[in-house]
Amino acid sequence: MRGRVLASVGTMVLLAGGCGGPSGDGDPPRPAPPMRLVSYDSCGALLDGLRRATAEKVGPYGLDDGPMMPGSPESGMAKRGPHAAAQAPDAPPAHSRTNAHEADADEPDLVKTDGRRIVALTDGGLRVIDPATRKVVHRLKLPGHHGTGQMLLSGDRVLVLHEGSSMISYPRPVPPSRDGLLPKPVSSMTRLTLVDLSAAPEVVGTMTTEAGYLDARQSGATVRVVMRNRPKIEFPGHRRAGEQEAVAANRAAALKAPLDAWLPKFRVEAGGAAKTYAPPCDQVSRPASYTGSTMLSVLTFDLSQGLGDPQAIAVAADGSTVYGNGKSLYVTGTPPHPLTRSKAPAQGTDVYKFDVGRQGRPRYVAAGSVKGDLLNQYSMSEHAGNLRLATTVGRFDPGRGRSESSVHVLAQDGDRLTEIGRVDGLGKGERIYSVRFIGATAYVVTFRQVDPLYVLDLNDPRRPRLTGELKITGYSAYLHPTADGKLLGIGQDADTTGRTRGLQVSLFDVSGAQPRRVASYQLEGASSQAEFEAHAFLYWPRSGLTVIPVTRPDGGMSEALALKVSGTSITKAGTIRHPSGTYGGGVRRSLVVGDTLWTFSMDGARATDAATLANTAWLPFG
Repeated sequence: MRGRVLASVGTMVLLAGGCGGPSGDGDPPRPAPPMRLVSYDSCGALLDGLRRATAEKVGPYGLDDGPMMPGSPESGMAKRGPHAAAQAPDAPPAHSRTNAHEADADEPDLVKTDGRRIVALTDGGLRVIDPATRKVVHRLKLPGHHGTGQMLLSGDRVLVLHEGSSMISYPRPVPPSRDGLLPKPVSSMTRLTLVDLSAAPEVVGTMTTEAGYLDARQSGATVRVVMRNRPKIEFPGHRRAGEQEAVAANRAAALKAPLDAWLPKFRVEAGGAAKTYAPPCDQVSRPASYTGSTMLSVLTFDLSQGLGDPQAIAVAADGSTVYGNGKSLYVTGTPPHPLTRSKAPAQGTDVYKFDVGRQGRPRYVAAGSVKGDLLNQYSMSEHAGNLRLATTVGRFDPGRGRSESSVHVLAQDGDRLTEIGRVDGLGKGERIYSVRFIGATAYVVTFRQVDPLYVLDLNDPRRPRLTGELKITGYSAYLHPTADGKLLGIGQDADTTGRTRGLQVSLFDVSGAQPRRVASYQLEGASSQAEFEAHAFLYWPRSGLTVIPVTRPDGGMSEALALKVSGTSITKAGTIRHPSGTYGGGVRRSLVVGDTLWTFSMDGARATDAATLANTAWLPFG
């Protein structure tokens, strides 16, 4: 396969530097496996590589990672009006924002506010709320949207991101080893809808694609959308009697498929015109060591200019986790490994770095790899130009001594992300439940029976070291810094055997040599969406008000639990419930505008006094 190297690559050098871990083994850090950025000389070279990579992965029923046929890429998930005061030049009231990982990279969510207006997504529609009058001032039905999706807000523009799916008829035989059960194929369509809010809400542009939506980040008016497109190939192997014949037929289909089977298309409709775009072949790259069968794309939109050419660039590789800080965008994926009966595939995570610090098309600048799996985007953080990652090896086999976690530090060297330091041996026999990087410090929680909260000093990226450890029952699944430098954890309490007992909110003092838990709050049998969805968490530093959705053990609708976090205490302020009667009545999000706490469910929004939690308004969305 032909390709050209995008940047000169020097000889890999094992960088000298300490590597600390609980065991104190002192091994030098491993460099990342050789990964270079390679683009294609021509569309023919691109097609040849994609065909061969896909042919190598097929089995008797096609690709193992999902049903592949035309129209079935990966399914997913998500004039002045009454609010003319929103355009006033005076500053808006103090308000919270979406709880995003990085301040300079906003994340899509169900509810957004700029302090002057609140925009909420409902089932197939959009609601605009005036927080001053506590009224729904506009309603807009979004064509082609079913469910809520996600959105981003910039000035008078809202970009709604939605991925829908529907069942399709596709005959496939039943493999005898699967007891007659097969997931039914689905057809998916990702739709981006741009809405103008300067007057009554109006759709001013749409983009549709069969590629699957992965995630997005926003800096100012610029939005980067990450898409993932699996090949749309109808594999005929199911019509063959024998397994070898089926594999051969599927490989033949992959080797004959056109470039359109892999290269995504993006249809943009705006201003009464429609145009279809695709990544140019010279904007498609791949890791030098392999070509993936999946196409990862990064799109760029300036919401102030409307929808147009998405300026797509693409990588012939898979992606699963997105992290961005406004200057850099990282996408991670699992490298392909052939499955054998004698040996399980090695666990590893490939990392792709894009430069998004300028307007226009992003630049694919570097790639690297680390051992182990990531938990989520909070397992990554860029600081002083270096990328830190927390991974677990044997993540799905804890408790047998086969799992342990590490923190890696990668530095960009040309077009490679090279490991310059690491700490190994965290939580042997356990897996990571939460991570938070704050400046040059990392906090890592692992769990099986007890919760070790590890504190790591990353001031010297070549010699990171473990500096503190706290063991308590239960675990924190989400960690959040507080205004006075403490650390708040949302998770589950547990007994000494590791059996969970209910919601636990912990406050940690991490100012000393060893972390200490100085306060906790438990709610037996309960759980919170904030344990796995950071956007559901609200912390208002001005008062210490902390709000999370809570589901009680009776299985009822979730309610908002309001806590007051201050100094060395966590106290319950109260609970907020929405009118019952429908499945959509459970609280999912909360935000603060001025002196009002707003909570949101599928059925409506409730306004309460942020100090007393007294009800001030109920706004049904129906």
